[in-house]
Amino acid sequence: MLWVKAFHLISMVTWFAALFYLPRLFVYHAMSDDTVSNERFKVMERKLYRGIMMPGALLTLFFGAWLASYYTMDQLASMHWLHAKLTLVFVLFGYHGYCGKLLRQFKNDNNQHSPIFYRWFNEIPVLILVAVVILAVVKPF
Repeated sequence: MLWVKAFHLISMVTWFAALFYLPRLFVYHAMSDDTVSNERFKVMERKLYRGIMMPGALLTLFFGAWLASYYTMDQLASMHWLHAKLTLVFVLFGYHGYCGKLLRQFKNDNNQHSPIFYRWFNEIPVLILVAVVILAVVKPF
């Protein structure tokens, strides 16, 4: 079980690295005003999303489900901290999906947000990470 937990954490760190970096790329992409920069950001964002963010998310989900399989349904039902954590993970998958939507808008040269929006948008996974780590480590309820 410890190996599964280790791989769950590794994939989660990979996923979060991408969740932190992609919106930061969006900030700079929204500020770019030349074709070369615009195309470069499109390539960087696509590779980050497909090559790091998607595998990180899927492996986090896979190893998390594997960890859950070690518990009985009664045990899982009584882990209220886990319910809160999974709710936040569900929100994070929504954030991930919205990043994909923003990526497509940039790809189609149809960005509709300012760099300031992306700076604030970039803070959401930070807050979720803090809450998820506290829930998983402290298990407050």
